[in-house]
Amino acid sequence: MAVVAPIAVALDAPDLATLRAWAVATGPIVATMKVGLETFLRDGRAAVVAAREGAPDTNLFLDLKLHDIPATVAGAARALADIAPRFLTVHAAGGRAMIEAAATALPDTLITAVTVLTSLGADELAELGWRDDPTELVRRLAVSAVSAGARAIVCSPLEVAAVRAAVGPSIVLITPGVRPADSALGDQSRVATPAAALAAGADLLVIGRPITAASDPGAAAAAIAEGLLSDRAKDVDLA
Repeated sequence: MAVVAPIAVALDAPDLATLRAWAVATGPIVATMKVGLETFLRDGRAAVVAAREGAPDTNLFLDLKLHDIPATVAGAARALADIAPRFLTVHAAGGRAMIEAAATALPDTLITAVTVLTSLGADELAELGWRDDPTELVRRLAVSAVSAGARAIVCSPLEVAAVRAAVGPSIVLITPGVRPADSALGDQSRVATPAAALAAGADLLVIGRPITAASDPGAAAAAIAEGLLSDRAKDVDLA
């Protein structure tokens, strides 16, 4: 495929061999490989090596969702300097000083603020004391994080248009909770299809099980990518 799709494949694999195989299968098709918390805690830097060996031309998204006092987050970020991920996640709710600390510690990495987990719906947020409409809560967290130095934001597809309007065009918007129309929701609550997420203003779509649970992950990634590129071509034709 001449143009890679704006997809980050979630490499939530049971072992390194599977992770590498998924990376090899999908690497020519997608832009980014995402190594998450469970995999990194189990396999450490070996997971990063496997992802990069399998898909050397893709970006690395290290999804650790750091959330601690600023000094601890700064130290954790500095500990990842040799990995030099393109994206590193922190929780937006950690506050301005924490996000500034991460951004200062890893200036060449796009510190990526996670606003509200896509597994949480309005009822769960209310139970936790967040009484605002989820979109307004996400918007406020995103604006605060960007003002503190975050250069990417994670939000659900349902909030991406509001966040884009609030933070402008230069911030990378990453949307998990992306599911093709015929896929199960799993543990996700606030979701949309890949095409809808891009149309709303997302730059990068995190997709895991619809690709990695398929019998042929490469073919599944290619089918989603082809649909996205086709939709973009239609948009150009209609312009």
